[in-house]
Amino acid sequence: MAIPFIKELSFSYGEPRNVTPLIRRIVAKNPGPFTFHGTGTYILGKGKVAIVDPGPPDIDHINALLDAVRNETVTHILITHTHIDHSPATATIKAATGATTYGFGPHPTRPDGDAEESGDHDFRPDVVTKDGDVIAGHGWTVDALHTPGHISNHLCFGVREEKALFSGDHVMGWSTSVISPPDGDMQDYMTSLRKLLPRDDQMLIPTHGAEIRDPQNFVKAYMAHREERERQILSCLREGIDTIPVMVKKLYAAVDPRLHPAAARSVLAHMIHMIETGRVIGDGPPSVATRYKMAN
Repeated sequence: MAIPFIKELSFSYGEPRNVTPLIRRIVAKNPGPFTFHGTGTYILGKGKVAIVDPGPPDIDHINALLDAVRNETVTHILITHTHIDHSPATATIKAATGATTYGFGPHPTRPDGDAEESGDHDFRPDVVTKDGDVIAGHGWTVDALHTPGHISNHLCFGVREEKALFSGDHVMGWSTSVISPPDGDMQDYMTSLRKLLPRDDQMLIPTHGAEIRDPQNFVKAYMAHREERERQILSCLREGIDTIPVMVKKLYAAVDPRLHPAAARSVLAHMIHMIETGRVIGDGPPSVATRYKMAN
């Protein structure tokens, strides 16, 4: 079941574009192998609005956002998670607007205590937002959905009036999401994907790339891809390929080599999941350098 990726996006950097009658997108000029064209920051509502994922601390992007809401009042700032392409501009936007910030919590701390370079360690939400919380604004209502996996503090935000879900990096139209242990967790990720299936969303709006207009089938394809990846990893083990770097060269041969280190992290997440479910064992604690074999 191939993922029907969406590679097209009509945009100009710094220019707001309507996604729905209530939602506008402004793309930051931070393109890259993990951000696609750049971070899509969203303005929700009219008159009194929310900003979703203010993005990186790029002054041009921040100025574009403030220009877009110059004649409006920003009442809320919603954060899907605390990677550096999503939340660092929050402090500047909050200082300029006085808006209240909402998020699951600060950036998670690694078990070894080291700081993760890709994390925004300064963010602290004004309002700690949990699964099932409702955030109401002027003409819009948002339901928070805790979706750990990509990162443990990831939230999605469902807009009732549009039947649209801001999906952050949980589900993206242009690419799969990186799951990087120790905080990234494949079992949590699959559980979080399943949470989307019974919803009646008509659109997923990721932070990177275009909106997804067939959500349930797209999520099913996402899940099928992960299940197929585990079958491929098990096949590699049966063939005697017992290290993650060699698996990545085989399984991701058609993928930009710049993404291979991230792919290795996702393969490690799969390995940890398969160890936890009794299918695989390693010659030491799970890591990219560990040698693995079938449990039976």
